[in-house]
Amino acid sequence: MPILNLQNVDWQADVHWFDFEDLCLLLDVNSGAVHIIDAPARAVLEELSEGGQQGILDETGYLSAIPRSAAAWGAAIALEVYRELADKQAAGTLFTTDIAVLSYQPPQPILQALCLHVAHDCNMRCRYCFADGGPFGGERGLMSRDTGYRALDLLFRESGHRPRVEVDFFGGEPLLNFAVVQDLVTYGRARAAAAGKRISFTLTTNSLGLTPAIEEYLVANQISVILSLDGRPEVHDYNRRTITGQGTYAAIVPRQQHFVAAQEHRDYWVRGTYTRQNLDFTKDILHMAGLGFRYLSLEPVVAAPEQEYAIREEDLPRLALEYRHLARAYLEAADRGEAFSFFHFNIDAAAGPCLNKRLTGCGAGTSYLAVTPGGDLYPCHQLVGQRDYRLGNVREGIQQPALREEFRQAYVYNQPACRRCWARFYCSGGCHAANLAATGSLREPAPVACSLQKMRLEAALYVQVQAGRKICQAGRIPATQGRI
Repeated sequence: MPILNLQNVDWQADVHWFDFEDLCLLLDVNSGAVHIIDAPARAVLEELSEGGQQGILDETGYLSAIPRSAAAWGAAIALEVYRELADKQAAGTLFTTDIAVLSYQPPQPILQALCLHVAHDCNMRCRYCFADGGPFGGERGLMSRDTGYRALDLLFRESGHRPRVEVDFFGGEPLLNFAVVQDLVTYGRARAAAAGKRISFTLTTNSLGLTPAIEEYLVANQISVILSLDGRPEVHDYNRRTITGQGTYAAIVPRQQHFVAAQEHRDYWVRGTYTRQNLDFTKDILHMAGLGFRYLSLEPVVAAPEQEYAIREEDLPRLALEYRHLARAYLEAADRGEAFSFFHFNIDAAAGPCLNKRLTGCGAGTSYLAVTPGGDLYPCHQLVGQRDYRLGNVREGIQQPALREEFRQAYVYNQPACRRCWARFYCSGGCHAANLAATGSLREPAPVACSLQKMRLEAALYVQVQAGRKICQAGRIPATQGRI
C-alpha cells in the first residue's frame, strides 16, 4: 500500500490547482501531469496545503488521524481521496520533486539561430511598432549581401555540435530586400551542406509586398512564413497602416489567403497583436479562422505603460474572462468541424521542450542573436538599437562577453519571483526584452506579462484536458477512473 509522503512538497512550487469552466484541474508542476479533481479532493488538498499533517496514510494504508475534510465529505470518501493521492505519488504523477533546482547550470553559449534584420525600413507605420516604423531608432537601411554572408559565417562557426541551425528574415519589412534574402538562402544552404548541418528559414512579413513571384519562391523553397494580421478589419486598420495612414486589411488579406492556399496550409502562422483597444480579441481570432487561416497566434502588445494601447493591470480581470471565452470558442469550433490551431494552446505538459529550453526560454543572447543591417549583434530583435545591449559585430564577433554572461545567467532559478512559481517551466521566466522594459532587470519578470502568461497557460491546460476527454469518450484510449 503506497504511503502518502508530503514532507518535501513545496505547495507553491510543486502543485497548482485551479477552476476553469466546469472543471477543477490539478497540475503536478515537475512531471507535467494534469489531473481532474472533484470537490472532496480539492478540500483535502487545501487542508494539507495549510500545513496540517492530520490524515496522512500510515504504512497500513489507513488514516493516522481523522482529517477535517471528513466532517464535510465523510471518512470513507476522505480515505479514498488520500489513497488516490498516494497512488498518484507512487506512480510519479503527483507531488514529484524538482530534481534540477539544486544542480542546474545553464549551457555555455552555442549559437543556433539568427534573426537577420535584412531591412531597417518598412512600407507600413503601425501604431504600436517597437521598431519605430522600421529603423529601430536609427537610420533606415538595407542589409548588404556581404554583411549577410558574414552573419551566416558566424552562425556556422559558432554553432558547434548543433546539427540544425535556424535563420529568421526580419525587419522592418524583409520583402523590401528580397533579392538579398534569396542570395542568403542559397548561401546558407550551401554552407549547411558543407558543414553537414540542416538549416531552416523563416520570414516575417506584413504581406503588403507579397507578390505572386515572391509567393512562388517562398513556396518552392519551403520557407516558413509568419504573416501579420490583427483580426477584424476595423481592429487591423486602426493599428496597421500605410505610410500615408491608410488601412491595410483590404490589401493584404487576399494575398495572405492566396499564399496559404498555394502552400497547402503546411508551414505558416498568421500572427496578430492585441492591444487595450480590442480586449475582446476572441472575435479577432474567430474572424481570422473564418477567413480560412488554420494556424493562428495573437500576442499582447509590448509597450510602455503610458502608451494608450498598452495592457494595464486593471485590464487583467477582463482578459482572464477573455481567455476563458477563447478556450470555449476554440473547443466549440473543433466540435463544429472548423478546428484551427492557436499557438499558445499547443502545449505538451508532460513532454514539452527540453529542460534547458524550459529554464532559459528563447536563448536570447546565448543561442539566439539578432543582426542589424550594419552587422551589429544584439541579444534579440526587440533590443536592437538599444546600444547598451550591443554585443558585438559579425566582423569582430562577440565583444561584450560579460553582457552575454548576464543573459546566460538570467534563467528561471536565478529569478527570485520565478524560482517557486508554478508556471516556471512554461514561461521560462518571461521575455527578456519585456522584463527589461517593465522592471529594468533581466531577473525580474514584467508583472502584467507574467499574469497574462498564467491565465493563458490555465486556458491551454483546460483545452488539452477537454481534448483528451473527447478522445476517451470516442473509445480510442481507456478513460481514467477515480476521483482525481
